[in-house]
Amino acid sequence: MAGLVEYDEMEGIAWRWQSIDGAMGNAPLAKRCVGADPTDREEKRRKRSLLANARGVPLSIAVSGANTHDVKLLAKTLEAVVCERPKPRKWKPQHLCADAGYNGNAAKETVIAMNYRPHIEQRKEESSDKKRKPGCKARRWVVEQTHSWLNRFGKLPHE
Repeated sequence: MAGLVEYDEMEGIAWRWQSIDGAMGNAPLAKRCVGADPTDREEKRRKRSLLANARGVPLSIAVSGANTHDVKLLAKTLEAVVCERPKPRKWKPQHLCADAGYNGNAAKETVIAMNYRPHIEQRKEESSDKKRKPGCKARRWVVEQTHSWLNRFGKLPHE
């Protein structure tokens, strides 16, 4: 938490656009939070749900068993932001980008209840140039990049 607060003071967290996504990974030493991989029942795996800002800085992480759907970790991830989130204003809203795994009324209601504007799209829709201004890239891919970075360099503590 201290590192994120210091980053906010130095650079400023980009609160306007945020992205959320889940990723599975190995958890050979974990005990309580992991579950069976839905595709391979022999391995212990975990699901990491991550909220990142527009620059890819992780704002919150929630960990669960691999057999947990992304939507079930949505509220937990949004509530776990470790520094104070500024209140969104009508003229300065906060947007939350997610993939189609978060599609559905329950997820949209949760996102709206947490004062975000939801942008939940299929990959085909997001990658189309029709919806975006020239030179603007899809915003949800920032969280994919952060997951990749954590997989390569970061070690998460086990619960």
